[in-house]
Amino acid sequence: MLKFLMPHGGSLKSDLLSGLTVALALVPEAVAFSFVAGVDPLVGLYAAFIMGFITATLGGRPGMISGATGAVAVVVVALVSTHGIEYLFGAVILMGLIQVSAGVLKLGKFIRLVPHPVMLGFVNGLAIIIFLAQLGQFKVKTETGESVWMQGQTLWTMVGLVCLTMAIIHYLPKLTKAVPSSLAAIAVVSLSVNLLHLETPKVGDIASVAGGFPTFHIPQIPWNFESLQIILPFAVIMAAVGLIESLMTLSLIDEITETRGRGNKECIGQGTANVVTGLFGGMGGCAMIGQSMINVNSGGRGRASGISGALFLLVFILFASSLIEMIPLAALTGVMFMVVIGTFAWPSIRLLAKIPRSDAFVLILVSGVTVVTDLAIAVGVGVVVSALVFAWKSAQRISATVEFTEQGAKVYNLSGQLFFGSVQSFHEQFSPSQDPIEVIIDFKDSRVFDHSGVEAINNLTDRYHTQGKLLRLKHLSKECAALINNAGSMVDINMIEDPQYHLAVDELG
Repeated sequence: MLKFLMPHGGSLKSDLLSGLTVALALVPEAVAFSFVAGVDPLVGLYAAFIMGFITATLGGRPGMISGATGAVAVVVVALVSTHGIEYLFGAVILMGLIQVSAGVLKLGKFIRLVPHPVMLGFVNGLAIIIFLAQLGQFKVKTETGESVWMQGQTLWTMVGLVCLTMAIIHYLPKLTKAVPSSLAAIAVVSLSVNLLHLETPKVGDIASVAGGFPTFHIPQIPWNFESLQIILPFAVIMAAVGLIESLMTLSLIDEITETRGRGNKECIGQGTANVVTGLFGGMGGCAMIGQSMINVNSGGRGRASGISGALFLLVFILFASSLIEMIPLAALTGVMFMVVIGTFAWPSIRLLAKIPRSDAFVLILVSGVTVVTDLAIAVGVGVVVSALVFAWKSAQRISATVEFTEQGAKVYNLSGQLFFGSVQSFHEQFSPSQDPIEVIIDFKDSRVFDHSGVEAINNLTDRYHTQGKLLRLKHLSKECAALINNAGSMVDINMIEDPQYHLAVDELG
């Protein structure tokens, strides 16, 4: 049991204290995301509890925290406002089924295709989003319901408490690590505010977090094709956004803790959690980079941290809502500001002048798109741009050196990868009208990667045949030879296995 709760080692005490810290930070986040989605705060709080508990139990990344997230909340705004909350619950269930399917089909491995500059852009973009989200805590509502920036004593009190929180988090670990510094900071600032009767916004000023245990609830929608047409587009986007953010966060936590999570298992865990969330009146969600960073930095390494965090959150909802509502927002804002500082990849700023310009461009692009739109679009854009840059660079690297055999045949020693991007450069290496009667292309230092490469060879063969000249292919790898053979009559050439190099090769005479 202990190995299950802490598969990567660590301390049960640290996990429990870290879970308590995470639970405290989850409350205002869940409430805020509920407002974004246009639903009751308890819908977000229930999602945070269910997502956190199930993913911590079934997911593939111990120590990672899941809950109601802004990325999912933004997607469902239109669905809730147009069709109502019951359709939201149906979309969350379908979202979960899609994510489980992705895990069963082992699609989680494709996170490896995300280049490092995209990962850095993702981290920096999310850090900026978390920072901007906290600025809303420095606003107050007027009697007309309009949000305006704090002024005067209220502002300075808020700033002072935020700075005190950040100072405790920064300096306490230098004195002792017996208690997570974030938890100690929240406790100290909360006691100071309530004992000194300082005027500053508290959690209870946002909304009440009191509620009962979530109950089973089948979404009250017509279960027919028309309803499917309504919820399917939202479910697909929510599933994609949720998996991308979860798997990217998983990779980040892997790097920080020097352990390895299981992407496909995490897909199944996230999907299962969303299905259950939809059946118990929650708004759905995914992994949360901010809370995951709080957990890791507070010493949480095992499943016990996520499980205890979810259970503490449930206790807050059922029994301790009045105490939680007394926590000043300044304390939680200070915690999140420290998360921003710890999340942002500061070395990436220095790297911008040292890494290739294309990588620097991708890093900045992904960061910007993450802030302006959403994570799924940002990662997609980053991967596509990185792939295009790679294809362009690879296309420029194909070349050929020329030599002649004793029989007078001209040999092109090809170097580089032959694929759709390098076809033009490949053709530019040859001059059929000026070549002798027999020409050999040696592929020992080259590979054919796709159908475009096969078509290029076929076209080159036709060009030499038109000139009445013989073209031979030499040293094709087994994979390349198979690709050529699969092309059928496109390339007419007899290849046999070379006993020395174990490569497919032409007989030269």
